[in-house]
Amino acid sequence: MKRILETERLFLRELVADDKVELSKILSNPDSMQFYPAPFSDKEVEDWIKWSIDNYKRYRHGLWAVILKEGNIFPGDCGITMQDIKGEKLPELGYHIKKEYCNKGYATEAAKACMDYAFRTLYYPVLYTYTKHDNRPSDRVAEKTGMKFVKCFEKEVMGEVVKEKLYCKHR
Repeated sequence: MKRILETERLFLRELVADDKVELSKILSNPDSMQFYPAPFSDKEVEDWIKWSIDNYKRYRHGLWAVILKEGNIFPGDCGITMQDIKGEKLPELGYHIKKEYCNKGYATEAAKACMDYAFRTLYYPVLYTYTKHDNRPSDRVAEKTGMKFVKCFEKEVMGEVVKEKLYCKHR
């Protein structure tokens, strides 16, 4: 498995098909997915991994497995994907962390490393993130990484139109 980034407490590596069980603990969990229209089915988790692997080939980035160095534990995913934001394909920082690992700084630590990668390795001039309008925990991660609120917008997510908040940071 290819390691991409390393921080003090974490490393990020490419997702592989064998990550389905651990990733399902987040993406199929109603508590972890409370800001999505619905938790993911097994097939949707598999498709998520395939989509990430396709993104590695197409863009040289995607969502990566976040692994705690201590104990080799899989608390979530984090990375950069290309998202359609109001008709434009833009680099977006995303993260999902298991509930029991929230509020320990892992999402912020991983997000900062991904942001640095986006600017220094991929040479993106700006990086975006968006969160459901009432997702305060993700808002806090965006703010802690230095992102600034841009605007609210509507986006279709899993067949449902949801109100989102857009943040960005320039290199």
